[in-house]
Amino acid sequence: MTTANLLEFDLDGLAAFCATLGEKRFRAVQLFRWIHQRGESDFDRMTDLAKSLREKLKAQAHVTALPVITQHESADGTIKWLFDVRDGNAVEAVFIPEDDRGTLCVSSQAGCAVGCRFCSTGHQGFSRNLTTGEILAQLWFAEHFLRKHLKTDERVISNVVMMGMGEPLQNYSALVPALRAMLDDHGYGLSRRRVTVSTSGVVPMIDRLSQDCPVALAVSLHAPNDPLRDNLVPLNRKYPLADLLAACNRYLQHAPRDFITFEYCMLDGVNDTPEHARELVALVRGHGTSCKFNLIPFNPFPQSGLTRSPNTRVVAFARILNDAGIVTTVRKTRGDDIDAACGQLAGDVKDRTRVGERIAQQRTVMLRQVPAAAAAKEG
Repeated sequence: MTTANLLEFDLDGLAAFCATLGEKRFRAVQLFRWIHQRGESDFDRMTDLAKSLREKLKAQAHVTALPVITQHESADGTIKWLFDVRDGNAVEAVFIPEDDRGTLCVSSQAGCAVGCRFCSTGHQGFSRNLTTGEILAQLWFAEHFLRKHLKTDERVISNVVMMGMGEPLQNYSALVPALRAMLDDHGYGLSRRRVTVSTSGVVPMIDRLSQDCPVALAVSLHAPNDPLRDNLVPLNRKYPLADLLAACNRYLQHAPRDFITFEYCMLDGVNDTPEHARELVALVRGHGTSCKFNLIPFNPFPQSGLTRSPNTRVVAFARILNDAGIVTTVRKTRGDDIDAACGQLAGDVKDRTRVGERIAQQRTVMLRQVPAAAAAKEG
């Protein structure tokens, strides 16, 4: 008989499951606390549950984390885990310790279908969406591993960012219950301000999230105009900047913060000139979008054909934004010695979209077009 992994449920889902066992909601609350607050997976140790319920749970349910394939710790204290999600797929989660907080970067998909040029995950292609339980299992494992590792009963992870592998808003039905479990006072009790969903700009789902579970929102912007963003973030062809910024403004009416965070990966000679910075200022001012900018040093990988902007250019870019009254920070690279920095998460992903093959074909077509264009001009 197939049994249910209780990590798949938010509190309402767990209450519905308990109802099928003939149990009332308060039993689901007790069970939810045991699982998420205490990290317990053995029903026999859940001592305030009735023995009859424990026997039912042993027969019909389980609490099972994702198998850990590897764990790497950076010199700066960052920890990266590679989790097995079956069928040859794996996903990565990263814990980033700071003086005033502990942040866990969580994956939502095995691979990614968006295919941003500067992201190694996108170059691996897309395998599948994660389930709610597979998303939550990353937090469940990391939180309770770290408590044991640090020998503390206090909460270690204060912030969760859905900035790992995948586009969270393309896995919406699994994402929202996971977010609700993170926010639930009987679960992890995280503040809406401290849970961030990062998106490349899936406009309809930004609107849905504002109604269903408004948390902090980060948008992968990376360009100040549509032609450049079309090239860097292919999703822009479907949801161009004007539509995206309008969605951001609508989201702000429901968001726990009074600003949207725009992520901007600094690419040498591509999007990092003073002209680009001034164009960004005009873009966000023109749409009246309250925002902050995170400038991200690019982490190179061979397939991208891109390089990191020099520090002097990044600083000059940030100064233009700050001088215009837009709060701008330059993100420190963390965990890059273990490939845990932004844009480096790739895991062990089956390339079912043949993204590498498609990119190679595009380059071949472009090379053929150049001599053809030259011949036509001579003619």
